[in-house]
Amino acid sequence: MPPLAAVFEGPGQPLSLRSFQDPCPGEGQAAVEISCCTLCGSDLHSIRGDRSVPVPTILGHEMVGRISSLGGDLRDEAGVLLEVGDRVSWSLTASCGTCFYCRNSLPQKCESLFKYGHQQLSERHPLSGGLATHCLLAKGTSVVKIPTGLPDEVASPANCATATVAAAFRAAGPCGDQTVLIHGAGMLGLTAAAMARVRGARHVIVSDPREDRRRQAEQFGADPVTPADLPGLTEGRGADLVMDFSGAPEAVEEAVSQVRIGGRVILVGSVFPTRALSLQADELVRRLLRIEGVHNYTAADLVEAFAFLAEAHEQFPFRALVGASYPLAGIDDAVESALLGEHFRVAVRPRKDG
Repeated sequence: MPPLAAVFEGPGQPLSLRSFQDPCPGEGQAAVEISCCTLCGSDLHSIRGDRSVPVPTILGHEMVGRISSLGGDLRDEAGVLLEVGDRVSWSLTASCGTCFYCRNSLPQKCESLFKYGHQQLSERHPLSGGLATHCLLAKGTSVVKIPTGLPDEVASPANCATATVAAAFRAAGPCGDQTVLIHGAGMLGLTAAAMARVRGARHVIVSDPREDRRRQAEQFGADPVTPADLPGLTEGRGADLVMDFSGAPEAVEEAVSQVRIGGRVILVGSVFPTRALSLQADELVRRLLRIEGVHNYTAADLVEAFAFLAEAHEQFPFRALVGASYPLAGIDDAVESALLGEHFRVAVRPRKDG
């Protein structure tokens, strides 16, 4: 059976199943047979038309699978030679390694960045998204072997949600014995709560407009409190670290007022246009605040993501966050389910339909 993919032509149009030729990896490449792809918020933004993506394209970047063919020797991030049959995940992006940004420790901003699930279909690299039976890994992709015992439902979001959260904590620095406030209780916010707890935070507070999601956060290490309790928990100082995964301008403005003098604000969710923020520059200066944005991540963050999941996936109910699963032939039903927002993630299993 030839490779199949669900092709996205633009907002308002159904995804169409198309057949492709078997991928033939060149030097530094690998072909992977995909076992699971979870639909990310950015996929839904593209489908709704909230963010532009070159079309036609194959959406989906939260994916895992087994190597089906290799274009010569290829090593994972641990330096181990990869083999056909290895169960792997890989970075959201592939970088050239030689441009200005790659040379300055910003490979995720490579001048010739290749981004899975965001590439326009081309003869040179036709299979570049997760809503397909196969994906061709580009040269410069960071590959990680999936730890034994880690279910697909836990591993699939790792190369987006978990790795992005790992990057946010890398930017923030240690949080042991500190008060961490998290805005947004989606997949990233819940992951951040669990990671803060594992890293030894004293208090983990999750803020979200939805009460059911706030309650869900408690299963991922959040304290049963709200931001209103922050002064009492910190002797009036405020949070040591505030992380925003919501992207809502109101949440970002609140974050600045909720962090203590000398604290850190890490912004992750602001990846779509919003109104201008209302911030007082003198407040940022006088309160010695550090505000930093995080976008995409590095190979080290992906490695850290899987190390965290290997340690914590049985402590926290990550598997339960994937609330529905569909075959590739049912992609329209999968998208409809994901757009309803009843589940944190919806999975597509390309070979489920045989």
